[in-house]
Amino acid sequence: MTDTVASPPRGISPSLLLFAVVYGGLVVVAGVLGVKIVAIGPLTVEAGIFAFLQLVVLSSAVNELHGPAAANRLVRFGFIPLILSALLIQIVIALPAASFWDKQEQYQLILAQGSRLMAAGLISYGISQTLNVYIFDRLRSGTGKMVWLRGGIAAVISQLVDTTLFITIAFAGVEGYDLPQLLIGALTAKIFLSIIMVPLFVQLAVALGRWVDARFQ
Repeated sequence: MTDTVASPPRGISPSLLLFAVVYGGLVVVAGVLGVKIVAIGPLTVEAGIFAFLQLVVLSSAVNELHGPAAANRLVRFGFIPLILSALLIQIVIALPAASFWDKQEQYQLILAQGSRLMAAGLISYGISQTLNVYIFDRLRSGTGKMVWLRGGIAAVISQLVDTTLFITIAFAGVEGYDLPQLLIGALTAKIFLSIIMVPLFVQLAVALGRWVDARFQ
């Protein structure tokens, strides 16, 4: 008897199915991770950047393997788990807590987001991820097989836009926040992380996608 592996639905490549599932999960996790501010040497950045950079990696890998149209669909479909998770969090926060559960304030403090922060997240996500797909595809003819190079360049530019939009929309005019300082710190950290993480991870994701397609097609 030989082992058999179930095939994905007809018309959907295994790598695209895999990356779409992981992408949807990371979209949800990014919002939760972003509550914590981490220190990277002298710089500070919201921890959600680690998940968002993986979103950049996945959309770039899909772009390389399946073209910009598929990558743009991935980004658009990403709004679904992003919005659903935000709505579900608000519903759960609003539900009365059990009489013996005394962590409502901590739970709400960590997970609750105001409408301004939600709007900032949705706008910056949509524009920056779409820009990443566009730049990656435009660089294809000039960089040949150097997927890591176009992935890194697209990541840096898209993260500059993402950070500028999010911080400006979320914190402009809010008392207690030094907008220029926030922008400088976040932009510096995200450029550094984009250069360090994205090129290698894009190369690995493309190699993984090709292996998955060859193994499970």
